[in-house]
Amino acid sequence: MGIVNRTPDSFFDAGRTFALDRAVEAALAAAAAGAGWVDVGGVPFSPNTDEVSASEEIERVVPVVEAVAAASDVVISVDTFRAEVAERSIAAGAAVINDTSGLYDPQVAEVVASSRASLVITHSRAQPRRHFPRPQYGDVATEIREFLISRVELATRLGVPEDRIVIDPGHDLNKNTLHTLELTRRLDEIAAIGLPLLAAVSNKDFVGESTGLAKPDRLNASIAAATVCVFNGARILRMHDVAAAVQAVTMTEAILGFRPPKYLEHNLH
Repeated sequence: MGIVNRTPDSFFDAGRTFALDRAVEAALAAAAAGAGWVDVGGVPFSPNTDEVSASEEIERVVPVVEAVAAASDVVISVDTFRAEVAERSIAAGAAVINDTSGLYDPQVAEVVASSRASLVITHSRAQPRRHFPRPQYGDVATEIREFLISRVELATRLGVPEDRIVIDPGHDLNKNTLHTLELTRRLDEIAAIGLPLLAAVSNKDFVGESTGLAKPDRLNASIAAATVCVFNGARILRMHDVAAAVQAVTMTEAILGFRPPKYLEHNLH
């Protein structure tokens, strides 16, 4: 899953794809580099950024979805916690709603249920765009697993078929670095829920705090984290550098036996 932030204040790219033409260009470039999905967002997750109204979020996101859908068959997901944005995005061509709030507004699930779109449900304990200081867990993996199971049950009660649900344990979301490292080590416990598992680890704070690397220098460490996630059950990776991630995942999947080598010559002659 490639990342396209149509925001002037996103935590990593700092507005590089805020302009409409740059956002569309980035989405199509991600698809060309091998992304199966592109995830379009119009509101940063961080509370330390300007407020964005629902109408402004729609103005940011929907034109990107329309343009990319017209130019490519790549799967388009929209990162939003608002039902009205989800509805407009699906009408414009989005196939997935990526709700990083953990269905804080259950109406998001109702919108998805009334369409053919899929839903990503993420573990997140705070209200959207609100701080959650000093999060505490007794058993971080178990509590995340229980939260996701309960939210999946909510979504299915509201009409979303289980085969259209993806789960995301929310690396760094309302978690400190020690929580996220333990979650990554125990990701197989989340994968055991049995639904497709998304891991969003690219350039995050836990990568920086674990390695001491600044944001522009975290690619290799992010790839290492993503690779561990694949070994522990992740089947979708949300990454900034699509080309590097595709190469790493191709090798990882070959090792795991998920795909054959591209060709065979070594010691076969």
